[in-house]
Parts: sequence; structure tokens; C-alpha cells
Amino acid sequence: MTAVQGSTVEIRTADGTADAYFTHPDDGAAHPSVLFYMDAFGLRPQLRKMADRLAAAGYTVLAPNVFYRSARTPVIELPDFIGGENREGLFAPLMPMIATLTPDAAVSDADAYLTWLAARPESDGRPVGVTGYCMGARLALLTAGRHSDRVAAAAGFHGGRLFTDAPDSPHLVAPDVTAELYFGHADDDGGNTPEQQAGLAKALTEAGVRHTAELYPGAQHGYTMADTDKYDEQAAERHWAALLDLFGRNL
Repeated sequence: MTAVQGSTVEIRTADGTADAYFTHPDDGAAHPSVLFYMDAFGLRPQLRKMADRLAAAGYTVLAPNVFYRSARTPVIELPDFIGGENREGLFAPLMPMIATLTPDAAVSDADAYLTWLAARPESDGRPVGVTGYCMGARLALLTAGRHSDRVAAAAGFHGGRLFTDAPDSPHLVAPDVTAELYFGHADDDGGNTPEQQAGLAKALTEAGVRHTAELYPGAQHGYTMADTDKYDEQAAERHWAALLDLFGRNL
């Protein structure tokens, strides 16, 4: 795999300054770019490791702290391993941060992230790939819909609330999506029921969106995250294969 170079960067947005992790092949060349959306626990060693793995595969990757309105990284103090009793207690301070990230705010932020990426010499300047985890899957779908001219492919893994009856549900951007999409749904996920998965698939199909949605049997919500008790190595490796295949076709 290619050696990578990672650093912390700052990106001006309409609402302030977002800190982010930026990583790319250490070869001085321009590469296809990827916008990497975090899960609810925020930027941490596990997400940097995942971003570095993408970079080692030949991509220039930006992983922003989408909670920058509330705090810089780390947005809360995290244990080395997330699981059991400590998991529920972590959500109390996180929920207000999640609430500030409205769809309008997320779309505005995405504009800043994509503009910053396109201007970097490490980027080839072409439409990008987007990947998101947990709540980041919603951000990936919104970005693909509201910035369709700048997104060539987008993926979401163990996402939740992708299809709801809310007037700003992410699935409503489907008619604007031009990218190819991929979703890797967790099994038995209360935030993404079979009915919600079917509703999302119907919306994407009716809009003519190129997409694949697969259920990962036995994999719990959070299955890609090796620093949590939801990690599933087999499902995580399946996710990597699907993601790199998607980006390889489109970027």
C-alpha cells in the first residue's frame, strides 16, 4: 500500500471554522478526492485510521469535524473502547451537537468542504467520492443530492433515518442525485428498519438513481468501527471491498 501523509487542517465555513483530518498519498501527485463523514462519536484514532486506509488506496481524503459549531476535536472525552455501559452515557453530550447539524447546515458545510478539497494541489479537481458512517450516511446522501455536480459517487454504511416522514428527510434529495450510490445496511437496526430501507430503495429507483443497497446479515449498527463493541470484522472488510469498488468505477 502507498505511504500516506496526514495532518490537521482548518476550513472556513459560513458558520465558523471546522477542524478536519486531511490525508493523502505521500507522492506529490494529485489524486481523486473523497469527503469522509464521521459517525456520532467524532474524529478519533479509529476514523483517522480509516481515512488513512482510503488514502493508501490512492485517494486524497478530507474527514471534517462536523460538530465544529459545538467543539473542536475531540468533541467529548472518549474511552479507548466504546461499549457496554459507557456507550449510553456518551450520547447525552452528543445529542445537542447532532441537533445543531440540520440538513441546511450540513449542505452549507458540504459546500465549504468540497470547495476546499477542489482547491488542494493533492486533489485532481474532479467530482469526488463521499462516504459516511452512522449519521454520516445521511450527510453523504444530502451532499450527493444538493451538490450533485461535484459528487460522482457516494456511500453510506450502517446509516439511520435515511427515509422518514419528516419534510427534510434525506431521501427527498433523490431526484437531484446524479452520482452512483451504495448503502450497506446493518441488520436489525432500529434506526433503519426494513420498511425504511424499502422506502429509500423505492425513492431512489423512482428517481432513476444508480444505486445498490445491501443488507449485512448479523452486522450491528456500527459494524465498521473497530473501537466499539459493535465491530464486525467480516462486515467491515465487506464494506471496504464495496467502497473501493464504487470509487474505482466512478473516480
